Amino acid sequence: MIDLYTWATPNGWKVSATLEELGLQYNVHPIDIMNGAQNEPDYVAINPNARIPTIIDRENDNFTIFESGAIMMYLAEKTNQLIPGDAKGRNKVLQWLMFQIGGLGPMQGQANIFYRYFPEKIPSAIERYQNETMRLYGILDTHLKDREYLVGDFSIADIAHWSWTRIHRWAGLEIEELPHLKRWLGQIEARPACAKGAAVPHATTYHEPDENADEMATAIQSIVMK
Repeated sequence: MIDLYTWATPNGWKVSATLEELGLQYNVHPIDIMNGAQNEPDYVAINPNARIPTIIDRENDNFTIFESGAIMMYLAEKTNQLIPGDAKGRNKVLQWLMFQIGGLGPMQGQANIFYRYFPEKIPSAIERYQNETMRLYGILDTHLKDREYLVGDFSIADIAHWSWTRIHRWAGLEIEELPHLKRWLGQIEARPACAKGAAVPHATTYHEPDENADEMATAIQSIVMK
């Protein structure tokens, strides 16, 4: 059994969707980042960075792992699924996983913050991060032109990118002119396991901002500005 400490964010979905795709049993422990639960001493004791997600593998001597990419790699290697067994194939998946971790995630994360959460509207910052996110989307779109998935079969690289691109509108971005990315996004969105993982620990409408958007933005502003 695996204990998952998470919240409804792209990095959280990366792990819950991976667990669902792998068919692993897990218990969910919501860490309400809106109320600062990630800073509680008990949680910091298992994740010194005070971020979500974190897992504890009870079947492996209570092995604790933080950082979403490291968790995904661990789960894929634990089950020999969602990652190729050969060295070249494995490295290709890891290249795209790192592309998300080092590129798309940070850039879209900043786009989200400056477009939706930051108390002051700074047009140059919004434009800078939206443009860089769209540039990265363009790389994905070109790569997916003649591919069903990012690397061969469906993998943790697809889950990682999907978890972020599915909320492109939250950063004020549209992908209508990126047909290959749009096709791939819908294809993964239709996977039952990924859809279930994106509702952990609770369902959200992040990908389609709704009437709760202002309230949510106000709550997250307090976190961003700390």
